[in-house]
Amino acid sequence: MSVMGPLIDAVPGVPASFHWLGTPVAANLDEGTLSISAGARTDWFVDPGSGQATLNAPALVGSLAGDFTLSARVETGFRSTFDAGALVVWQGDWTWAKLAFEFSPRGEPMVVSVVTRGESDDCNSMVIGSRSVWLRVGRIGAAHAFHASVDGHDWQFVRQFRLAAAGGSEVGFEAQSPLGEGCQATFSGIEHSAQTLADLRSGD
Repeated sequence: MSVMGPLIDAVPGVPASFHWLGTPVAANLDEGTLSISAGARTDWFVDPGSGQATLNAPALVGSLAGDFTLSARVETGFRSTFDAGALVVWQGDWTWAKLAFEFSPRGEPMVVSVVTRGESDDCNSMVIGSRSVWLRVGRIGAAHAFHASVDGHDWQFVRQFRLAAAGGSEVGFEAQSPLGEGCQATFSGIEHSAQTLADLRSGD
């Protein structure tokens, strides 16, 4: 899945060349803040029961070398259930993961993670009492880790996982609206660090 979207091939402070997966309704990069608008009925999900795959949500992704962390403050314009903005790790249509700030069926903003190796393993983590949250993805050797934070400083461990291959993955930013008519996600304070996380539980 690789489709041409608005020309955004670089994100300030992130040493990667970016490209689109899927096509956004609109996208903008202004002074380091990235906004992505997803169209109606867009998602990344492979139903573990039926095997039905929906892989049409827009994401801006690029390759990063070695161990790293990539974080951003994610603000999502929630309107419908499962509207979300997410950080993603992508290896292919059937091998990927996302850490999402998502609108739950109970009308609550939540941190949700999905790891897909053929089918999607979906896990709700925590309710957030605002319309924004800090999300972070890190690579540690052959594995990746997801963390979330309400202030961008104190990080809470969400999950660690390994995809099909140690290398070849891309990371980036996604917006989705699986049941709704569209959703905009905004990513600000985007920060890359070429560091190896030493303690997954503390987030350091």
